[in-house]
Amino acid sequence: MDGETRAGRNYEKRAMLKIVFFILGSIVGSFLNVCIYRMPRSKSIIFPRSQCAHCGYAIKWYENIPLLSFLFLKGKCSACKKPIALRYFIVELLTAVLFVSIYAKFGLHLNLLYFLILTCGLIVATFIDFEHQLIPDSVSLGGIVLGLAASFFFPTLFGVFSRRAALIDSFIGALVGAFAIYSVATLGKVLFRKKLEAIKEDSAMGFGDVKFLAMIGAFLGWQKVLLVFFLAPFFGASIGLIQRIRYKVEIIPYGPYLSLAAIIAILWGDEIMRRFLC
Repeated sequence: MDGETRAGRNYEKRAMLKIVFFILGSIVGSFLNVCIYRMPRSKSIIFPRSQCAHCGYAIKWYENIPLLSFLFLKGKCSACKKPIALRYFIVELLTAVLFVSIYAKFGLHLNLLYFLILTCGLIVATFIDFEHQLIPDSVSLGGIVLGLAASFFFPTLFGVFSRRAALIDSFIGALVGAFAIYSVATLGKVLFRKKLEAIKEDSAMGFGDVKFLAMIGAFLGWQKVLLVFFLAPFFGASIGLIQRIRYKVEIIPYGPYLSLAAIIAILWGDEIMRRFLC
């Protein structure tokens, strides 16, 4: 087999796998929607089966096909005809696109599964924080434990062969992430004390953000969690300013911007650090 034929087949294989990961991502996104809706309401993410949030109608399997069902139903429940939140479609599409992007970055490698798991946690935390201004401990604390465990059992995820070195990197990443956000929250409490009192808030940043960035640090290590820490304010400041002016919003969730910065660190973190540190 000549080189051109081999390259063509490899291209076709990767294209097919991208389709597979897109479909897989949309299916996982459908499950993440269940988590996003039920976790902040302290409901089981397993039982009962998916239901309409308005009338409790038990959704049939053919009405629960990721992406397609929303389009075929025109965004409405087939029973009560009330609108289905657009968030369901957005999460499924976003998860599918990110699954493809992460596969394209890492290929069929252990890193792929590792970062897909982190990405799922980021998506769940983001949309819960948008709606409820909280990040569940089951995501952040559970993620910290998972990141530390992965560093010990699979040290090559951190670019080393030593379990001890990988575990230290993960642990320091969690500490750096937590300390960085906690420091900002403490400083904000001092600088904006009167503003916080006016809106009856105790802190400029919730403790959920502290645990959330600690989780990101446990997965990414201390260097990339610092990159996340410095990238997130650019998104938070620009988008938050628009929300403040247009919608008169006083409290702006910060978790989504940490998630966006973490996705950038996953996909382009190495290139960004090489460019700015070399």
